[in-house]
Formats: sequence, C-alpha cells, structure tokens
Amino acid sequence: MFMEFFEAIRDFTETGGAVVFYIGILIFVMWLLILERALYFFIWHQKAKNEAIANWGARKDRSSWNAEQIRQMTISRLHLGMNSNVAIIQALVALCPLLGLMGTVTGMIEVFDVMAISGSGNARSMASGVSKATIPTMAGMVGALSGVFAVAWLTRTVKAERTHVEEALAMDRHI
Repeated sequence: MFMEFFEAIRDFTETGGAVVFYIGILIFVMWLLILERALYFFIWHQKAKNEAIANWGARKDRSSWNAEQIRQMTISRLHLGMNSNVAIIQALVALCPLLGLMGTVTGMIEVFDVMAISGSGNARSMASGVSKATIPTMAGMVGALSGVFAVAWLTRTVKAERTHVEEALAMDRHI
C-alpha cells in the first residue's frame, strides 16, 4: 500500500516537473507547523493558561497598578506563545500559489521550446510542457487553499483564547 502511494507521488512529481517537488516540500513544512500549533493549543496552551489563571487567582492584590502590569505581562506572554509560527504559516500559504505560477511559467517555456524546435503545434510533443504548466498550478492552489482554512482556524482560535484569558484574569474593581 505504501509503495503504491509513493509511486503515485513519484509519477505526479515527474509529470508536473521539479517545481511540484518543491511545492510538496513547502506544503509538508506548512502542515508540520500547523500540526505543531494545533498540538500547542490542545496540550501546552491549556496547561499554561490554567497555570496563569491559578496564579492570578492566588494573588491577594488584583486591583493595583502593579497587579495590572502583571496581568498585562501574563496575557502578552500567553498571546506570544499562541501566535508563534502563525506568521510563518501565513507566508508559506502565500508562497504556494506563487510557486505554482513559477511551474506554470517554466512549463509554458517548455511548450514554446517544443513549438520552436518542431516548427508546429503538435499536441503530442507539447503534452509534457502542458502537464508541467498545469500540475504545479493545481498543486500550489491545493496547498494554499488547505493552508488558508488552517490559518483562519488558528487566527480565530488565538483571538478567542486571548479574550478568554483576559476575562479569566479580571481585575478587582473597588468603586
């Protein structure tokens, strides 16, 4: 089963050209970072958030200027932890269609080379170049679309968790 899977990937890469290989590496790294973020939110962030909330709850002073500064520092640290690697993931999502476009251009150059050498528009001789022009575009778009959904989820989760932490670390107001 794994051999068939790897053979299918090899055939896809050979048909689409070298750019598909780089798009595949880019998508693999992007999804590794997305999985790291998901694990962070489900495991490590919950532990850090619970610890911060417990520390805040154990404080006697939750109304002074110093307490407000400690609260802001705690929220900022948690927010930095949540936002780690999100900008890199967004950049990788933006790179996927650009690499696909580069594959399209290199494939079209191959098509034009075949047309210039053969002197005709023979479809059989241009098929390889057309494949190298279209498959990288498709691979880049698939990578970008899958990454866009993940980035939207990450961004929404960061915003919701920050709001939750801010509410959990409420200041005592004495009027």
